[in-house]
Amino acid sequence: MFEALRERGYQFEFASHAAAILTVDFPEAIGEIEQALDGFSIPIEEIVGSGGGETKGTQRLRRALARLNWPKANFTIEKRLNDVPRGSTSHEVDHVRSFESGVIALEIEWNNKDPFFDRDLENFKRLHAEGAISVGVIVSRRRLCS
Repeated sequence: MFEALRERGYQFEFASHAAAILTVDFPEAIGEIEQALDGFSIPIEEIVGSGGGETKGTQRLRRALARLNWPKANFTIEKRLNDVPRGSTSHEVDHVRSFESGVIALEIEWNNKDPFFDRDLENFKRLHAEGAISVGVIVSRRRLCS
């Protein structure tokens, strides 16, 4: 899985049987993620350019996923007691794709900081526990410095 991307330098980490779930239940999703990432590149000018806002590379990756029918989505989980609302939680996810076997949520956190990464993991954990998603994917750049 993702061998061509690994050869290009991409790194993949899987937790809680995600690789098995993707391989068995979502082979179409693997192909779409590979397609979006295979066409993804960042010219050096964008890397050394000034920051601020979403990078052009991230914007290109978002458009590639949107073309493959991975739109932004909002999930709302509402708790009720005897038909009386007791609170709700909502989660906005960058890209969501429904398949016959379930739903995959994908976040792009290019210049990721630990609090955002932790937030995304917690959101995915909650959404999975509630049965809203089958798998959560986070795309982030690998930091080469210590």
